Amino acid sequence: AGILNFCANNYLGLSSHPEVIRAAVEALEKFGAGLSSVRFICGTQSIHKDLEEKIAHFHQREDAILYASCFDANAGIFEALLTPEDAVLSDELNHASIIDGIRLCKANKYRYKHMDMQDLEAKLQDAQKHRLRLVATDGAFSMDGDIAPLREICQLAQKYDALVFIDECHATGFLGPNGRGTDELLGVMDKVTIINSTLGKALGGAAGGYTTGPKPLIDLLRQRSRPYLFSNSLPPAVVGCASKALDLLMESNAIAQSMAAKTQRFRSKMTAAGFTISGKDHPICPVMLGDARLAAVMAEDMLNRGIYVIGFSYPVVPKGKARIRVQISAVHSDEDIDHCVEVFTEVGRKHGALP
Repeated sequence: AGILNFCANNYLGLSSHPEVIRAAVEALEKFGAGLSSVRFICGTQSIHKDLEEKIAHFHQREDAILYASCFDANAGIFEALLTPEDAVLSDELNHASIIDGIRLCKANKYRYKHMDMQDLEAKLQDAQKHRLRLVATDGAFSMDGDIAPLREICQLAQKYDALVFIDECHATGFLGPNGRGTDELLGVMDKVTIINSTLGKALGGAAGGYTTGPKPLIDLLRQRSRPYLFSNSLPPAVVGCASKALDLLMESNAIAQSMAAKTQRFRSKMTAAGFTISGKDHPICPVMLGDARLAAVMAEDMLNRGIYVIGFSYPVVPKGKARIRVQISAVHSDEDIDHCVEVFTEVGRKHGALP
């Protein structure tokens, strides 16, 4: 009781929204606890098709396919799409699920330096000998809160005849004027070919993931993507709450737009207090401390004072880059944010992180 959570992926606060909860209960009562099957046998109900259609409409794409998680979506796409004649070019700080998905495919693998467009261009030049080239990047990087330079990536992709894939788990629902993600934020919605994202963060916070893009690609994934073919379909309650979350987003962009002001409030006040905050204009706000023990003891001390945050250190982040990752939510009030900064400042001074 009395603890403020500043480390959840609940960016829009929809995991506790009464309409989202009600939609989950209604789907549970109508369709049951689960379907006891994979999609292509008897695991496809009207709610699954409706949600896929809604996801495609939200992202302004042709079609979409549901998975049990975005980890599964990332595990299922590269192997199905790429052959030994192809090449995939991946940002070195991409999420583990992207890395694991790329490992499963037989394409030629290139890793470019984090958001380094000169290195990406050099790798694209080297990859011209391959049949198809796919550039893969997180839209927003979960550890540092930085945003991929999608305009430049898309320009290079066009120059070197490559496709662009983005993972939008930490962008869908709140980045861009209508919360459609980094491609909307940066004005390249018509240039990004494939989007993978999650239903388990901003869109209800329960579970589930998806791929959205050209219909021929989605048709291919339904035939070849192993996590889709061999995993039970999403439980009706999860589908219900995610569908309602999308309805709320498409009815109004007020929640998505509220995130920018709240994020700026926390970042500016923490910077003024003397902390170094990584990333830019993203509700993931890593408070950089450097020392792993300092991050751990400060996080523990803050929990004792009613602020729930978590310290991150090696091997989750590089050595010497330990931090406390704060995540701002639409349900945080200005008073909540100000209190968090006050506690950070007090604990930081106590442990020598601030003068």
